[in-house]
Amino acid sequence: MCSIFGIFGLQPGDDLQDLRRQSLDLSQRQRHRGPDWSGVYVGDGAILVHERLAIVDPAGGSQPLLSEDGRLALAVNGEIYNHKPLKGELTGAYAFQTESDCEVINALYLEDEPASFLERLNGIFAFALWDQARGRTIIARDPIGVVPLYWGHDREGRLRVASEMKSLVDECADVAQFPPGHYYDSGLDDGSGAGSALRQYYRRPWRDYAAVEGVEVTPTELREAFEAAVHRQLMTDVPYGVLLSGGLDSSLVAAVAARYARHRIEDGDRTEAWWPRLHSFAIGLQGSPDLAAAKIAAEALGTVHHGFEYTFEEGLDALPEVIRHIETYDVTTIRASTPMFLLARRIKAMGVKMVLSGEGSDEVFGGYLYFHKAPDAREFHEELVRKLDALSNYDCLRANKSMMAWGVEPRVPFLDREFLDVAMRMDAKYKMVHKGSDGPQRMEKGVLRQAFDGYLPQEILWRQKEQFSDGVGYGWIDGLKAHAEAQVSDRELAAADRRFPVNPPQTKEAYFYRSLFERFYPTPAAAETVPGGKSIACSSPAAIAWDASFAKMADPSGRAVAGVHEQALAG
Repeated sequence: MCSIFGIFGLQPGDDLQDLRRQSLDLSQRQRHRGPDWSGVYVGDGAILVHERLAIVDPAGGSQPLLSEDGRLALAVNGEIYNHKPLKGELTGAYAFQTESDCEVINALYLEDEPASFLERLNGIFAFALWDQARGRTIIARDPIGVVPLYWGHDREGRLRVASEMKSLVDECADVAQFPPGHYYDSGLDDGSGAGSALRQYYRRPWRDYAAVEGVEVTPTELREAFEAAVHRQLMTDVPYGVLLSGGLDSSLVAAVAARYARHRIEDGDRTEAWWPRLHSFAIGLQGSPDLAAAKIAAEALGTVHHGFEYTFEEGLDALPEVIRHIETYDVTTIRASTPMFLLARRIKAMGVKMVLSGEGSDEVFGGYLYFHKAPDAREFHEELVRKLDALSNYDCLRANKSMMAWGVEPRVPFLDREFLDVAMRMDAKYKMVHKGSDGPQRMEKGVLRQAFDGYLPQEILWRQKEQFSDGVGYGWIDGLKAHAEAQVSDRELAAADRRFPVNPPQTKEAYFYRSLFERFYPTPAAAETVPGGKSIACSSPAAIAWDASFAKMADPSGRAVAGVHEQALAG
């Protein structure tokens, strides 16, 4: 994982030295993502800057990655997990210059069109490729948007891209998120703007409920697909660990990783791992549910566990920096990002550069507690698809930017594209909760719990869903609300739509966060990169209609679903 910055559409009269200096300065704003090395490419029509976090091939693999003849320049933020099989499928010779897993993109580009070769990549990525010979630019982002990417145009109409908005917002009045599962090909631009050259490459039949209705997936098939995803994502040449909150998702990731940790994935499991002891990490307020559960899971799995406590004041002190890094004013994202930001700093201090995380499971299996209210399997499935489409704005943004603020790369096996094709083609009726049942569907994500029976202690395997911002300690959210109440007056909140015409905040907590966001990102375009809409317990706005009581609620905490969460307050 790293950061990329690029300027495309340079003209003969442009001052390349000035633009190079400017590019380096703007790229430096995201150097926290890649503190290990910086690389620069300057061509006739493009400038690329790469800030590297060395995970694979740390001794080599510096970017931008150039083809042997210098024709291609590639800057990538991410990992290509299936790079070795892809190299074996090449039809012609390609002179690889490094051992980087990402260099295969150059080779694939020379043999195939983007719409085709992008479909073959299994990984998390955002990249910019410049073809000097053809004057062609290709920009692409992974299917779910695990890796962030922004783009926009400067005053001279040149196209700019960057891993984080902070590198573009001062120069691009139209800064926006680059859409996941899409690519931009300058060769397709018809002159009407970048939008004409934007194409979607990631499409799946399972998005339509009619394609999955009646389809069963056995527990064995589900388990084996997830084990394969975790195994793929253990590709690393540096110390790594697992985030372990003690909830089902992170515990399953840790359980599977522990089974593979003693061998080196890059050598086909033939040699002893360089770091054979698996380390796990958790954080919470004193007495938090997550810290207690994580300790139980770690002892059962035999990980070297590190449970860190933070105070409410430490979290409050970090809020401005958290918002500057994660580039959002979404309430749930900020609540959860703050402890993760603090945890990432502790992980970095221990020399760990990559962690596996449990993000994505709730979007695949309907783990959020409001899914209990889904009226039928079709509505349940359609909400899953909506949630997956929104991940780049929420959990993926939180996990990536909170961790990368300290140069720690997060990986998310539940969002592995091959695993998604297995788990999402299952009829949602097998994922729904059947109240009163004594079978696996008595609780959310029952089908996943059933598939891994025996992997975890029962109290962890059947622990009810806790959103991360709840699990670190209920005092965290309650304290944030109380602090915002003291900071924002009733009069200020009543006039919120005049100060913040884009997505005006509805609560004092939201107003407080929005004020901090505006300090760093004051432009209307920056505000528009954050989606709006009402949510209950992390629902999409569409799911509010599932229960009449939802319309009266404004808090996204899982505890808000009274009658479902065991710790929820009634009424």
